Amino acid sequence: MEKQDYLKENGVNIQGALELLGDMDTYDEILQEFFDHIEERREKLKNYLNDMNNYEIEVHALKSDSKYLGFSKLADMALEHQNKSHDGDIEFVTSHYQELDNEINHVISIISKYIEG
Repeated sequence: MEKQDYLKENGVNIQGALELLGDMDTYDEILQEFFDHIEERREKLKNYLNDMNNYEIEVHALKSDSKYLGFSKLADMALEHQNKSHDGDIEFVTSHYQELDNEINHVISIISKYIEG
């Protein structure tokens, strides 16, 4: 129960995640996979800042995974980026990219401590 408490204390909607994923073993497995690929996804997002079609695809995947895993703030930010990139609003995406990247960093930090714990 301690590990779940750590997630809750850090704003992770673990209850919502468990409703979607079933149990902590499944959650931990999917979380590890997300963690293993997050740096690669970050790099793609950065590289696609001038390519709204591919940016939209990557940020959509980030949104979905974040939502399933209970990272609501990141999911909401990614949704906004998805909508703006879909609309071709490169100005919004580039001017708000750092905020999104900072939240990704925050989530990486939470996951890292959780996995080590």
